[in-house]
Amino acid sequence: MSASEAALVTSGTATLETALLNIPEVVCYKGGAVSYHIAKRIVDIKYISLVNLIMDKEVVKELIQDDLNEQTIFIELKKILSPEHRINLLADYAELRKKLGGSGASAKAAKIIQDFMNNYSVVLY
Repeated sequence: MSASEAALVTSGTATLETALLNIPEVVCYKGGAVSYHIAKRIVDIKYISLVNLIMDKEVVKELIQDDLNEQTIFIELKKILSPEHRINLLADYAELRKKLGGSGASAKAAKIIQDFMNNYSVVLY
């Protein structure tokens, strides 16, 4: 994936991984019609991709259900392959990395957990 210029990605953690690799992407998801309509009535969220949820705005285009077809895929791929769109997208990806804690976020999280355990004498069995 890291050698790709663009990607069509199904919704899930792969959208975040793709963004962190600086690959322009279009999020694609099509589920069963009945399941989709039930979920749409139960769950009230603006976005389905982790990238957009974290950024609280549309950074990557989401083609969901009936919006996912050959024509929309072609249009959106053409957009993300354009240099101007790519520059804006990569800037949003950089902001995403900052929101996630930047480089070394995992080590920082581990240190916080370790300090917490040391301060509270947590015993793990």
